[in-house]
Amino acid sequence: MHTKTIKELSTLLQNKEISATELATHFLDRIEKSELNAFLHVDRALTLAQAADADARIAAGTATALTGVPIAHKDIFVTQGWRSTAGSKMLANYVSPFDATVVQKFNAAGMVTLGKLNCDEFAMGSANENSAFGPVKNPWDHAAVPGGSSGGSAAAVAARLAPGVTGTDTGGSIRQPAAFCGITGIKPTYGRVSRFGMIAFASSLDQGGPMARTAEDCALLLNAMAGFDERDSTSLTPEQGGIEEDFARDLDKPLAGLRIGVPKEYFGEGLAADVEAAVRAALAQYVELGAILVDISLPNTALSIPAYYMIAPAEASSNLSRFDGVRFGHRADGYKDLQDMYKKTRAEGFGPEVQRRIMVGTYVLCHGYYDAYYLKAQRIRRLIAQDFEAVLNGPNAVCDVIMGPVAPTVAWDLGSKSDPVANYLADIYTLSTSLAGLPGMSIPCGFGQGDKNGQRPVGLQIIGNYFAEAKLLNVAHQFQQATEWHKQAPSGI
Repeated sequence: MHTKTIKELSTLLQNKEISATELATHFLDRIEKSELNAFLHVDRALTLAQAADADARIAAGTATALTGVPIAHKDIFVTQGWRSTAGSKMLANYVSPFDATVVQKFNAAGMVTLGKLNCDEFAMGSANENSAFGPVKNPWDHAAVPGGSSGGSAAAVAARLAPGVTGTDTGGSIRQPAAFCGITGIKPTYGRVSRFGMIAFASSLDQGGPMARTAEDCALLLNAMAGFDERDSTSLTPEQGGIEEDFARDLDKPLAGLRIGVPKEYFGEGLAADVEAAVRAALAQYVELGAILVDISLPNTALSIPAYYMIAPAEASSNLSRFDGVRFGHRADGYKDLQDMYKKTRAEGFGPEVQRRIMVGTYVLCHGYYDAYYLKAQRIRRLIAQDFEAVLNGPNAVCDVIMGPVAPTVAWDLGSKSDPVANYLADIYTLSTSLAGLPGMSIPCGFGQGDKNGQRPVGLQIIGNYFAEAKLLNVAHQFQQATEWHKQAPSGI
């Protein structure tokens, strides 16, 4: 059963060829045997209780297309009954009294939660090596990182421990791990998916999205996830475009005449030859499907790294100030006074990368530096968005979607990048999309050798205009109908 897609499992459940309880038990048994460290908390009793409810809905004829299908949640989404740690010692034993809106929506659809997935601490990282509970291993090569911050999510799907999962993308944290683990993941337009109950990193950038094996599965999950939420001040209202829609509606549309923008900035110095070869081959496949390649320029791409690493840490500094040992979470022992408690609690509870970003963020928000750094970064953000608008939007648009690599290289070895700046540079192709608030996704398009003899997955990035998720999913689905990359599985699966 673990080799089936969400679409296939949905059909089996609706035809009563398998029960939700049997399906959940099958995946729980696989999770129990896994050595990837992808899951942080599994509770068999809670999962099977949800499965029993799903079976009752199916028997009563009140099931949705997703009822009984297993799902697992990145440990950034708070979940009632399960621990919600954000991959941090600060929240090691925290159990939320409520569900995040995303979790609530999947529960309402009748999906069965398998557990909580490992992630970089507070979603800060590109390798899943910053988790307080140890790194996740890449199912394709246990010596490699799975990508981050949604590394546990990507590894769980690639290893067939869950047919679908949730992830969050602040600067590429759905797309990059999807690429490194050879699965499909989509970051929706900012504001499409509610952030209520998502433990915040950078509020103007964080966006939840689905990860699965296929574009069709991601469309089914996004149907349940998206929609306006009055509890989230950043959620798009129907008037702003945040409407509920069927993201699978265009999957079968042919691609004849599709204009694909190919940014020259994505194929320059720093792009590994094996990654470029796989991406170029994918673009050639799109030409065979009837698409037209258009050379474009996104001139401010290189500025996305400094802009992002001013804006995101500044917002993190503000968001993480609530973790002070007073109200919830970790509290240090043996402090002298309130200030000493704050210092010791935060020093003990936060890992090195989180502390680093808090320090940077606090600095750029300080009086005298705010204009020089934070405001300037926001102006650059506007220029980056205008680059995309110039090629994607309006009557003078030259392309319908943009394509390129997700990351400059395939997954690197665990522990091989001790320099934090080297990790930051790996986000060069994903950050600009996040800064502009555009939807983007990653689909498997081949393999690269990296530093090893074994193959490691390569992802193709597809970027669209605001609210173009259905278009992106159509473009991805047609590629997956013509290729077999998304069907590949690590050995032993």
